[in-house]
Amino acid sequence: MTVTATPPAPKLELPPLKLGPITVDTPVILAPMAGITNSAFRRLCREYGGGLYVAEMVTSRALVERTPESLRIISHDDDEKVRSVQLYGVDPVTVGQAVRMLVEEDRADHIDLNFGCPVPKVTRRGGGSALPWKTDLFTSIVQTAVKEASKGNVPLTIKMRKGIDDDHLTYLDAGRIARDAGVAAVALHGRTAAQFYSGQADWTAIARLREALPDIPVLGNGDIWSAEDAVRMVRETGVDGVVVGRGCQGRPWLFGDLMAAFEGSDARHKPALRQVAEGVYRHAELMVETFGNDEGKALREIRKHMAWYFKGYVVGSELRTKLAMVTSLEVLRDTLDQLDLGSPYPGVDAEGPRGRAGSPKKPALPKDWLESRAMNAAQSQDISAAELDVSGG
Repeated sequence: MTVTATPPAPKLELPPLKLGPITVDTPVILAPMAGITNSAFRRLCREYGGGLYVAEMVTSRALVERTPESLRIISHDDDEKVRSVQLYGVDPVTVGQAVRMLVEEDRADHIDLNFGCPVPKVTRRGGGSALPWKTDLFTSIVQTAVKEASKGNVPLTIKMRKGIDDDHLTYLDAGRIARDAGVAAVALHGRTAAQFYSGQADWTAIARLREALPDIPVLGNGDIWSAEDAVRMVRETGVDGVVVGRGCQGRPWLFGDLMAAFEGSDARHKPALRQVAEGVYRHAELMVETFGNDEGKALREIRKHMAWYFKGYVVGSELRTKLAMVTSLEVLRDTLDQLDLGSPYPGVDAEGPRGRAGSPKKPALPKDWLESRAMNAAQSQDISAAELDVSGG
C-alpha cells in the first residue's frame, strides 16, 4: 500500500492513555459497532496501528445466559493484548452478573458500558443514551459494575452521548457520577440521541466535559474522519484520546494514519484500487475464520462493507451490485479481478463521512420517562424485564 506524506504539522504531545493497569501507547480507541468490530475487523485495524480495539456490544442478559452469539462476540484472538468488551444493560443486577462473569472467568481485560446507543429498540427500553436521564438507575448500574470489575483489577469505562435532546442533556451529571463511582475513563460522543448520527458533533461539549473532570481521562468521539480530525479534536478539546467509529468503516488503515499523526509523522495511507481489493479479500478470509468456516454467513456479513471500501473509487454500478451480492470467496475473487485494478487513489472522494447518518428524530422512550430524573414505581418494576436478548446498536 502506498504511504505518502502530507504537509508537516507540529508534533502532538499526547501521553499514552492509562486505564487502570492498562497502558494504551497510541491513545486511540476503536468504537464498538454492531456487526462490524468483530475479531476479523479488529485484526485488520491492529495490523495498521496501535490503539484499543473494542468488540461489538453485547447485551448483559445474553451474556449471562451464555447464548452462542454472545460468546462469539466476546471472543478474542490469542494475540489481542487487551481483550476489550462492551456491555449493554438496563438492570443493575444483570449488568453486575455479566461483569462478574467476565472477571471471574478471565474473559476480558477492559470493560466498557454502553450509554450512547441511540437506536430505538434500545432507547424505548430505557437503555443506551436514554438511561443517564435516570440518575438513580445510572448510578446503580455504574457503581455495581465498577465494584464487580475491581475484584479482578479490570478497568471499567463508560461511553455516552450529550443527552436525549438539547432540552434533556445528561453528560455533565453522568460524567461526575461515573467519576465518583471509580470508572477508569469517560468517553463522550458529541451528539444527542435525537441527532442519531446526523448533523455535526459538538466538540465544545467534549471540551466542557474535559474541563469538568480534570481527575480522570476523558475521550472524544464524533466526526473523526481522518488523522487530521483527531489531532484537531485533541487540540481543541484537550481530551486524553479519541474514539473512532464510522470513520474507519472500509478504512482499517486509518489506524495507521492515526498512529503516525500522534507520533508526529506526516505519513498517510493512500491505497490504489488493487490494494483495496486485496484488503477486501483478506477481510473476507478473516470473516470466514470468525464465523467458524461458515463461508456463506461470512460473505453475507462482508457485503455491508463493500460500499465503504470502494467509496470514491471508479467502480461501475454493475460491479458494485455484484460485490454487494457475493456468496463465496471464489465469487468474490472473480468479481474483484474484474475491477480496473490499476486505478490510483482517488483522493478526497475516498475520504470524509461514511456510513448511515440517519436524520434527527424524536427518541423512542419508555412511558413518562422525561417527567422525572428518578425512576417511578412502574418504571422500576419494568426495568428488570427490559433487558434485550439480542445484541445490536
